[in-house]
Amino acid sequence: MKKSLLFLLAAALSVPAAFAQNDSAIQASVQKALGGSRYKGIQASVQNGVVSLTGSVDVVAEKVSADQKVHHVKGVTAVRNDIQVNGGGEMSDQQLQEKLQKAINYDMVGYGTTAFDAIGVQVHNGVAVLGGHAYGPVDASDAVAIVENTKGVRDVVNNIDVDPVSPNDDRIRLAVFRKVYGFPTLNKYAIDPVKPIRIQVANGHVTLYGSVDTEAEKDAAGIQANSVSGVFSVTNDIVVANGSKEKPGK
Repeated sequence: MKKSLLFLLAAALSVPAAFAQNDSAIQASVQKALGGSRYKGIQASVQNGVVSLTGSVDVVAEKVSADQKVHHVKGVTAVRNDIQVNGGGEMSDQQLQEKLQKAINYDMVGYGTTAFDAIGVQVHNGVAVLGGHAYGPVDASDAVAIVENTKGVRDVVNNIDVDPVSPNDDRIRLAVFRKVYGFPTLNKYAIDPVKPIRIQVANGHVTLYGSVDTEAEKDAAGIQANSVSGVFSVTNDIVVANGSKEKPGK
């Protein structure tokens, strides 16, 4: 009995030393994982397998990347991410919002699905909130990446809805696109790479977003979308230039 008690006591005393040894190894691995220049402003500490990240970075993407890298380090049980993102004090929320919306609209041109995305962004105290609809998860993640890599954004909230995968919806998208952009009074918008009329389809229900010059053009887009076979309903949320309605995705 006495020997068993001594053995248990010795084992208990060795636990903190084992944790310390393991934390030391994790610390070395974490420092190696964060060895790149983009992480030079980040500090890491380890206690019982839990890594605490502090310091600052220039963009949200660097904070997210550091967190992901540390999570993949062997032996890490959890990550406490207290990294601060440097603000862009020279730019107001409204200016930053306009910059981000323009970047989303133009940087995603050429993906082949531009007309089928209606992604909007709002900024409050440097926090960018993404909303609206994306044709697929790749489009949604690309929009998030654009915002996360923009200086001045302190954090990103992703509220983008991804449209369901459906061959029938894809057929409707293409048919509505041809009807809308092929209509004589709307054809001028087809040459714009940003595709100002956006078409969202979910289970046969169509919603039109974007902007046109006149009320007659807005009405024409709605009529053309309604004429496509298989469309159950059309919601026309297109904004007339200088009108008062909200922009897409907000």
